[in-house]
Amino acid sequence: MTKTRENPMVVWTQVNWRKLERAVYKLQKRIYLASGRGDVKAVRKLQKTLLNSWSAKMLAVRKVTQDNQGKNTAGVDGKKALTPKECSELVRTLELSHKSKATRRVWIPKPGKAEKRPLGIPTISERAKQALVKLTLEPEWEAKFEPNSYGFRPGRSCMDAIEGIKVAIKQKSKYVLDADIAKCFDKIDHEKLLNKINTFPKLRRQIKAWLKSGVYDNGAWFPTDEGTPQGGVISPLLANIALHGMEKIVKEFARTLPGKKGNNEKEITIIRYADDFVILHPKLDVLMRAKALIEEFLKDMGLELRPEKTRITHTLEEVRNEAPGFDFLGFNIRQYPVGKHATGKNTHGIPLGYKTYVKPSKKAVKAHYQRLADEIDKLKSCQSQVELIKRLSPIITGWSHYYSKVNSAESFKVLDHLLTMKLIAWVKARHLHKSTKRWIGKYFGTKDKSSWVFRAITEDKNLYLTYHSDFHIQKFVKVKGEVSPYNGDLTYWATRMGKSAELPTRVSKLLKKQNGKCTECNGYFRDGDVMEVDHILPRSKGGKDVYENYQLLHRHCHDIKTKRDGTHDKSQIIEEPCDAKVSRTVLKPSHVGDSVA
Repeated sequence: MTKTRENPMVVWTQVNWRKLERAVYKLQKRIYLASGRGDVKAVRKLQKTLLNSWSAKMLAVRKVTQDNQGKNTAGVDGKKALTPKECSELVRTLELSHKSKATRRVWIPKPGKAEKRPLGIPTISERAKQALVKLTLEPEWEAKFEPNSYGFRPGRSCMDAIEGIKVAIKQKSKYVLDADIAKCFDKIDHEKLLNKINTFPKLRRQIKAWLKSGVYDNGAWFPTDEGTPQGGVISPLLANIALHGMEKIVKEFARTLPGKKGNNEKEITIIRYADDFVILHPKLDVLMRAKALIEEFLKDMGLELRPEKTRITHTLEEVRNEAPGFDFLGFNIRQYPVGKHATGKNTHGIPLGYKTYVKPSKKAVKAHYQRLADEIDKLKSCQSQVELIKRLSPIITGWSHYYSKVNSAESFKVLDHLLTMKLIAWVKARHLHKSTKRWIGKYFGTKDKSSWVFRAITEDKNLYLTYHSDFHIQKFVKVKGEVSPYNGDLTYWATRMGKSAELPTRVSKLLKKQNGKCTECNGYFRDGDVMEVDHILPRSKGGKDVYENYQLLHRHCHDIKTKRDGTHDKSQIIEEPCDAKVSRTVLKPSHVGDSVA
C-alpha cells in the first residue's frame, strides 16, 4: 500500500476500498468492546490510532465527496465536487486542530409550516474532519447509549421506537407524557456537552472549534455561543450525547418508589427519538415527578421542554379533556376498550379489557392526501395518464410501505376512496362534454377483482396506478435490546436493513435477494451507506426495467461500474443526510417514495 500512497491518482482510482473498510471496522469493533467493558485507556489508544489511520481518512473523504447528497453544496470557501486528485490531497492534509472554518447558514422551510429553520453548511474539509471524528467517536458511545434511544443511531429507526411503546403498554394501560425539547440543536450548552463527551484533549479542542466556529448569514459573521451546528456530519451524534442519561435518571427514580423490588423499574418506560420523547407509567403522580426530573436534567444542559408540544394523556381513558391516545413520529397510538370476550390476554390468561392499535396519525394522512391532490392538480393540463401514474405511484408506494407495519388498513381504504374521487374529478375536467360511459372505460378498469382502478392503455400493456390497499399489513420485528452494528454480527444487520420500513420496496427486495451484499465489491451494506439501484444491462443497450435486470450497489461502486460501462444510468438513491432534522424530514412518510433524496 506504500506505493499507492505516493501516487494520489492511483490511490483514488485503484485503491482496494473493501480492504480499507475492513481495517477501519476492526478498530471500531475493538473500540466498541473496550467501551462496553469500561476500559477507557484502551478506548483512547484505539481512537488515536483510528484518527491517524490513512484508511479512516480515505473513507471519511470518500463519504463527503462521493456518497453524501450535499457533495455539490459549497461552504464558505466555495469548494464542491472535488476531483480524484483534490480528494487525495485532502486526505494528505486531513489533520485535527484547534481551529475551524465558519459554516454557511441557509434557511430551509419546515414541512407544512410557513416558518423556516437555520441549516449550517460546513466546508468540505471540515465535513471530512467531522466524518473522521464520527468514525472514531460513534463506536464508543454506541456501547454507552441507552436501549430506548432510537433517533439517528445506526441500525435503529422510527418503527423500533413505535414497537418499544407497544411493548411498554402491552400488559397495562398507562399515562403518557408526550414531550418535545424546544430548539434542542440551538440551545445545547457547549461546556456541559464537552464535559459529557469527556475525550482526550486533541479531540476536545477540535469539537470545541466546531461548536465555536460561528456562521456566515447573508455575508455577515455571527458567533455561536450555544447549540450544535445543524447540517454537520457529526451533529446528530453530538445531540444524542447531550441527551444521553434521561432513561437512567427515570429508572433510578423508579427504584426509589415503594412497592415490590424491580416492578416499579419495569413499569416506567421512556422512549426517545432525537429530541422527541414519551414517558409511560400507570400512575399520574409518578409521571409528574418524572417530568420534573427530566426538566431539571435538561436545564443543566441549557435546554427546556416546549410547553405547546408537551401534554399529559392516557392510552385508554380521557384525561383533563385530552382524548385517549397520543401521536408520536407520525403514528397515533391508542387503546380501545373491549368486552369480556376479548381475544387478547395477559401472561396470567386474564382478558386485557382493551386492544392496542397503532395507526397513521390524522395529520400524516391529511398531509399525504394533500400531496397527492397537489400532484393531480399540477397535471390538470397533462395529456397523458401514464405521466400521472408515474408521478403518483412512487409517492403512494413509499407512504404505504412505511405504514404497512401498523394497523393501517382502514386508513388505506379511506385514502383510496378519496384518491379515486379526486381522479374522477380530474377526468371530468378533461371531458366536460362527453358521456360518463365513454370516459369510464378509457380511464378506469378492473384489476385483481378490484373495480375503478385508474389505468393507462399503452401499446404494450395496461399500466395501472398503485393503490394503498395493494400493500398488506406486515409485522415489524424490533431491534434486539442493546445490540449495535459494531458488535461484529454483519449478517444480522445486513438482513435487518432489508426489513426496514423506511426503505422503498424495490431496495428491500434487492437487499434480501443479494443477502445484504453489494454485487460490485461483495461487501456488506452497513447503516448509513448510500445505495443505488443499477441496471445490470444498461437501458441504452436494451436493458429492461424488471427485477431480473436490477442490482443494488454502493454509490461509489455504481460510479466505478458506470465509468467501466461508459453509461450514465439514472438510479435510485437512498441516503441518510448528515443533519438530524433534515434526516427526519427525508425519512418521514410524506417524503418516502420509490426515490428518496
